Amino acid sequence: MRRVRYRCRKDDEAGLHVTKLALLRTTALVLVTGAVIVSADAALGAERLGANGSYPPRAAAALAGQDSARTDSLARGVTLLVTPDGTIPRYRVPGGPQTGTVPATWHQAPSTLPVIAARNGWFDVRLAQRPNESTAWVRAENVTVSSTPYAIVVNLKTTHLTVYHYGLKVYSFPAGVGSPIHPTPTGHFFIAFIAGPPTPAYGAFVLVTSAHSDSITDWEMSGDAMIAIHGPLGSDTLIGTRGAHISHGCIRLHEPDLLRLRNLPAGTPVTIVAR
Repeated sequence: MRRVRYRCRKDDEAGLHVTKLALLRTTALVLVTGAVIVSADAALGAERLGANGSYPPRAAAALAGQDSARTDSLARGVTLLVTPDGTIPRYRVPGGPQTGTVPATWHQAPSTLPVIAARNGWFDVRLAQRPNESTAWVRAENVTVSSTPYAIVVNLKTTHLTVYHYGLKVYSFPAGVGSPIHPTPTGHFFIAFIAGPPTPAYGAFVLVTSAHSDSITDWEMSGDAMIAIHGPLGSDTLIGTRGAHISHGCIRLHEPDLLRLRNLPAGTPVTIVAR
């Protein structure tokens, strides 16, 4: 596999080996359309998630057919995800001129993207590439739809990472976040792909997010500076029980805490706040 570099500190020179995590199945979904709550059970009829966690074609079309449905308001904390069926066109607005493409893979891992809105056969999705918080509209017919009940919130003020499952807080961990010189960027991101650790100090795995450093644009001549969630890199004492501002932007966790995240799939939302 091609070597992938992301930025945390000087030791981050080794390549990352992309791995895959199976997407979790979801049995119920609720879309909020204006002031009307529409159950996906009714919208999709008898169709349900397939064995691989994806929606059948008619079900995906029904989800995208919700006029102006805000899918980031799914009940119980569920986030809709899409995986492009190959490299597909992207658009600034539904039905407008093509503005580029969405790649089928990102650093050799499938592009699994969270949906933030759906409209008449279109999905508005977050992208993994710069600039931060980029979005694009894609046609529903060009993607495979799945979902995740997980979400992560990183609070830079309290230096804690919190995990939500179906909208309920299940974990809160002290975290080592970016220093004042190299702060962790704030905004709405997601887990772009899961990689193997360059060294044991990174923990069992690395969750590479769609966030990119605002202070470093080219880490170690890699062409980018991606923000990742990983092990402590020897800073357990500094992280302690309260967390600390100690990294070049990445989020460091104690190894036992990192292991709690092993079932989170690519596409899981990661929101980083400063308060």
